[in-house]
Amino acid sequence: MNELASEIRRRPACRGAAVLLCAALSLGGAAAAGAALEPLASIRSAAAAFVRSQMPPGQDGIVITVAALDPRLRLAHCGGQLDTSLLSGVRMQAQVSVAVGCHQGADWKIYVPVAVQSRIHVLALRAPEVQGARLGTSDVVPETRLVGGQAVGYITDPAQLARATLRHPLPAGAILTSEDLLPDFMVRQGEQVTLVASIDGIEVRATGLALQNGRTGALISVQNASSAKVVQGIVESERVVDVTP
Repeated sequence: MNELASEIRRRPACRGAAVLLCAALSLGGAAAAGAALEPLASIRSAAAAFVRSQMPPGQDGIVITVAALDPRLRLAHCGGQLDTSLLSGVRMQAQVSVAVGCHQGADWKIYVPVAVQSRIHVLALRAPEVQGARLGTSDVVPETRLVGGQAVGYITDPAQLARATLRHPLPAGAILTSEDLLPDFMVRQGEQVTLVASIDGIEVRATGLALQNGRTGALISVQNASSAKVVQGIVESERVVDVTP
């Protein structure tokens, strides 16, 4: 029995997240002294490559950081390619654990913490703003930031500020996201609207009456001016409602 294995046997029972490390150390303790070991660098590289392969194509600026592994790990050299995966039901996110294992010439598995960040161009507030504020180009400053996770939902074009107000107060320097903006109503109750329906590649337009207020993408009720029939449709743009069946 080597010294590391003896040390592990003497330790108290592991709890919580430490179980994974202790299990890996125990596996290492079973390896004979002087046996070929799997380089920790190769394990970290496998975890990084797996996460990279899960990123959408064409998304630049992704920064993947793999946590340092405990130098006490002693895992037998793998006779084939390392297996990599996520835990069942886990989705890729800003902080994720990648399972890296071997089933050829050795049998072990450890979980490697990996952080995913994105270096993107964003819009940050020049000064504090109150709820309901309507922002313009002069209220924001373009910056390059490193943000957690993938670059999804961030406001990157000042034109996106048009026809929207702040949902809540924000401090100076806050990075704007789509969740911070409340779109204006594109359709208001009682307004005349254009009803659009696309059937077999043919677009049909008619005049209607909005029975509800609606923002872009909202489902609202409208009345056909000709037939008086009430239908539901999706607000497409200003005073335009898609009523395709």
